[in-house]
Amino acid sequence: MGAADDISSSSSDFLNNSDTQVVLNIYDLIPLNQYTYWFGFGIFHSGIEVHGKEYGFGAHDFPASGVFEVEPRSCPGFIYRCSIPLGRINMPPFEFRTFIESAASEYHGDTYHLISKNCNHFTDDMSWRLTGKCIPGWVNRLARLATLCSCLLPESLQVTTVKQLPEYHECLEEGGSESLATSTPCESTEIDDSDEGKLLLSPTAVSGDVAFVKEAHK
Repeated sequence: MGAADDISSSSSDFLNNSDTQVVLNIYDLIPLNQYTYWFGFGIFHSGIEVHGKEYGFGAHDFPASGVFEVEPRSCPGFIYRCSIPLGRINMPPFEFRTFIESAASEYHGDTYHLISKNCNHFTDDMSWRLTGKCIPGWVNRLARLATLCSCLLPESLQVTTVKQLPEYHECLEEGGSESLATSTPCESTEIDDSDEGKLLLSPTAVSGDVAFVKEAHK
């Protein structure tokens, strides 16, 4: 009877560990958001929180994962605004890790585009795959409008790539770890003059605890 109880308890713990809330964490990219937000406009960064970690998508120059993880509601370089629960899923952490590593292979840093493939496109895609729900339309509304008229974006944001020093690429080639910490290269980021004013997350350009998610090899 004791063994049966132990098995039942282990099964219960596994199920409890599998059940988790999927949360969208939203950040302001510019101070002007505090005024435009109430009119349904703004320039936002978002990350998706699952199993106690937040995942986002940022730009770099290399054909490798641009998906990174941070502590929830603490993405460096942005001002946290709010969190929106998207639904609950039943997926154990190891299975989610496989899922996010597979997604990382579809979101390379050099494919980031402020209008057509940004951090909000990433969270919307992850939300849909996990919960069957899209993120609120206002989070990425400016990007959708800008596909029709790029003049809607501030001139300083009409850029598509961030230039970085090659330390990141060298780390990627070393491999061997589940995620790649960026605390060392973060102080040596280089931005071309043509790209100055780019307000999007460059994981090696931030000072917080940011790590890249290793992509799954197909």
